[in-house]
Amino acid sequence: MNIDTRHIETGNLIPNEGYCDQPYVVVNDDGSWTCTMTTGCGHEGDPGQHVVAWVTPDQGKTWEGPFDIEAADGPEASWAMPLRVPETGRIYAFYTYNKDNLREVKTVDGGTFKRVDSLGSYAYKYSDDNGRTWSAERYEIPMRLFDCDRQNAYAGNVQFFWGVGKPFTHKGSAYVCATKVGGFGRGFFAQNEGVLFASSNLLTEHDPTKHEWETLPDGDTGLRTPAGGGPIAGEFNATPMSNGSLYGTYRTLDGWSCHAISNDDGHSWQVDWMTYQPGGRRVKNPRSANFVRRFANGKYLYWFCFHGGDVLAASPNVADFGAYAHRNPIWICGGIEKGDSIHWSEPELLLYDDNIGNRMSYPDFIEVDDHIFFTETQKDVARVHEIEPHLLQAMWNQHENTELSTDGLVVDLNAQSCTAGTEIEMPPLPTLHNRADAYVDADTGATIQADNTRVVECRGGFALELRVRFDDLTPWQILFDSRGPEGRGLLVQLTDRETLKLTIISRAWGQPGSRCGNGMVESACECDSGLLETNKDHQILFNIDAGPKLMTVMVDGILCDGGADRQYGWSRFHPALMHPNGAEQASIAPSLHGTMLGLRIYDRYLLTSEGVGNWRTFKTETLT
Repeated sequence: MNIDTRHIETGNLIPNEGYCDQPYVVVNDDGSWTCTMTTGCGHEGDPGQHVVAWVTPDQGKTWEGPFDIEAADGPEASWAMPLRVPETGRIYAFYTYNKDNLREVKTVDGGTFKRVDSLGSYAYKYSDDNGRTWSAERYEIPMRLFDCDRQNAYAGNVQFFWGVGKPFTHKGSAYVCATKVGGFGRGFFAQNEGVLFASSNLLTEHDPTKHEWETLPDGDTGLRTPAGGGPIAGEFNATPMSNGSLYGTYRTLDGWSCHAISNDDGHSWQVDWMTYQPGGRRVKNPRSANFVRRFANGKYLYWFCFHGGDVLAASPNVADFGAYAHRNPIWICGGIEKGDSIHWSEPELLLYDDNIGNRMSYPDFIEVDDHIFFTETQKDVARVHEIEPHLLQAMWNQHENTELSTDGLVVDLNAQSCTAGTEIEMPPLPTLHNRADAYVDADTGATIQADNTRVVECRGGFALELRVRFDDLTPWQILFDSRGPEGRGLLVQLTDRETLKLTIISRAWGQPGSRCGNGMVESACECDSGLLETNKDHQILFNIDAGPKLMTVMVDGILCDGGADRQYGWSRFHPALMHPNGAEQASIAPSLHGTMLGLRIYDRYLLTSEGVGNWRTFKTETLT
């Protein structure tokens, strides 16, 4: 049976003590990996939270450790981030250390929190044996006070902060990212802003007592949201650009990602809402990690959750914990440098969990030769995964992709074959969720009897692409209909919101491997409003991905993100929906006011990048 490597459980487990966070990795000269982690026997923020290291000789298959960086019986030590010095192999681990062992912290409304893992000193230790032992001495990064520090409940005598992402080197200096916290309150952090700590001699000076540190940016404020944004500018992380600049991203409460560029090594920054390309649409993201990384080939990856916007920002509980939710699935974009900016691809799905309430976050990317691995955590489980090389290349080549995808293409009709009312033979489409008492092994072709001790899931899907020109957008025009007498099948029609909607109607079945079902289910997705126009050639691609049970829509090469009206552009189909098959014949454009220019059906889901390629092919055809 084919394995969907996007499924979170296909990754290799990283051990932990119960709670686990921020599993970040450096690669050693002998090929082993050292992973630093925040862990503990309780929940996040409980006493006993401390930082450790693990070592794997085989890219996450087996592990040695844990090796304490800080012991569990000391003050809270949290959010470790490793940096390896290439010339010596020394590993530094930077972390937040509750140096004064405070047992509570004042909040902005005069109350107190018992959680004390985001305050104290920015400590660091080092290891000269790939993370198995760590220096007895603890060193500190001197943190220059910002205005938010002076305004906190302790007037700056206690500093609040934490760090995410990875330290990096740039022009011979070492850089450590962090987020300053102006105060604690609703949603735990009531205010924060990005900051960098730079050492000009850490990479060459073996004695940490002689390390020189500088707090960046210049001035009294860190990286905040653009004008009009809210008080949260958190989890700042950065990476060097090929042109010598620094590029950073961070999360907000506003429903949008922020990005920033520094052309003077971090002393000053140009801050704005993040866009897919200069002047393009903004990138939606909730209050979750959105990390960026540049690789040896000069290209980038960006990890985020691909939903949010003003709809999320207006949510009544967004300032509490509403914006922390919904970190499943995870999406990535591929970035390429053009001039002084990064141009991002349309998003691709990277990772999902069948339990939609589970969350995954705080990734690290590990580059080994031509392979890119990543780590992630669900706070009690952490794993290592490898990104499929074809996915990487598809994203990085997306801006130039002009290829028509033909793999899995089972129907391909041009305008002459799509006249109104045309009937076509409907090909059988894949099962979306296997509820039968047997399944076919995709590798051997053998029929294997299922049993209730084994979960049998279908991870395939299908895609339906329509190329159309509308004379008007009158509601309920039908563009495609494969429903049979019982109503099962596919229906594509315009809505009263001037959007195009795909509905799948199917029977419902029980748990995987069961022999029966009960009732009917309908699932639907529609494109964003404001995208469809009259007298214009459109390409609309409905993509049904049975791995994460997602339905997405692309319009003219753009993956819908919900637009101004919705938090999500993607939706989930019902987990009991068995398959999309209906009548043996399907009707094309039975009530369309306009012209159907073409239709394609695939018996698999397409990558977003393949949809972009199909759009460019169609665009080229219409121009010629």
